Amino acid sequence: MRLADFILRDIEPILEHWEAFAATLTPAATRMGSMELREEAQQVLLAVATDLQTPQSRDAQHAKSWGQGSGLVGVTESAARTHGFLRARAGFSVNQLAAEYRALRASVLRLWMDDCVPEAPHFDDVIRFNEAIDQALAESVTSFNAQIEQNRNLLLGMLGHDMRSPLQAIKVTASYLAALNAGEQVSTAAGRLIRSGARMQALLDDLTEFNRTQLGLGISVAPTHVNLADVLSDELDALRATHPDRQIELQVTGDLKGVWDSQRLQQLLGNLVLNAIKYGAPDTPVRVTVTGDATQVRIDVCNHGAAIESATLAHIFDPLIRGPNRQNEDEMAGNLGLGLYIASEIAKAHHGAIETRSDETETIFSVLLPRAEP
Repeated sequence: MRLADFILRDIEPILEHWEAFAATLTPAATRMGSMELREEAQQVLLAVATDLQTPQSRDAQHAKSWGQGSGLVGVTESAARTHGFLRARAGFSVNQLAAEYRALRASVLRLWMDDCVPEAPHFDDVIRFNEAIDQALAESVTSFNAQIEQNRNLLLGMLGHDMRSPLQAIKVTASYLAALNAGEQVSTAAGRLIRSGARMQALLDDLTEFNRTQLGLGISVAPTHVNLADVLSDELDALRATHPDRQIELQVTGDLKGVWDSQRLQQLLGNLVLNAIKYGAPDTPVRVTVTGDATQVRIDVCNHGAAIESATLAHIFDPLIRGPNRQNEDEMAGNLGLGLYIASEIAKAHHGAIETRSDETETIFSVLLPRAEP
């Protein structure tokens, strides 16, 4: 008997084997009944049987063996994708999901081969079946991972939101203690709390912005008529106050009036300058040059120091990715490695872009902001 016909004839015994194995995948399975344990299993098997019964060219078979298949033949909505989604929602691990398909493969082939005796099974059916199971597994894992990623982003979003209230209470209390003038020890402790609170707030803001982009919401901007000369100068004054040991220079040329989100561009500049302070040579200034012409404004942030490796430079705006020499420094500083990514997203939200170049003498981050019509 051909394998597709066997699956269609004996689908209930196969499903019993599926259910029995799925019930062993604890702790998630302990909360599930028979219908949930079999979730989409029958549809997956029917899709596999349909795939086996559909003629397949050598080219299509080769593409499928290389993982380039477009899905199971004749299936519009993949039961495997749905299965992966539901298993993620139920609390299964990706290893448990893969184990289900491994057990399904073994049980179907064993039952079919036993049924074929004394005749020999069709070898081509074995190849086609393994390809179909591999395709279903790949679709399930893709859907599973997408759901886990969404769950993680939603959790981070809720965490960031819920942490704001207690953090604000800590900062307000610390400011109150600092204003009491209750002695040097109290003032020192209050100052430490204020600085730590500000650091936590910066990390929380980075986490919130990253979470928005991962959920597809992007960086929110509220453009108004501003003069970037004043906006960026105010940000650099604040940075000079917090880093009195570093020299930060500003040079402005041309017309810098336009329609932008001033707070977001201060955040962008702050992230770039802090990056330059952190990784630039400490005995050299950080130079900020802002130039405005008829079509755009260009912001260049330059620092001297060691060149950024080409491999790192290619992914420098990727989130949560840092160069090998920067990993330990950022972790010790409590840095999430999101500053450059967020700066890039802010530029994109203004329909602009950031580019960078680095050699043995200097590293320059250049922000290009098109002028918006009033």
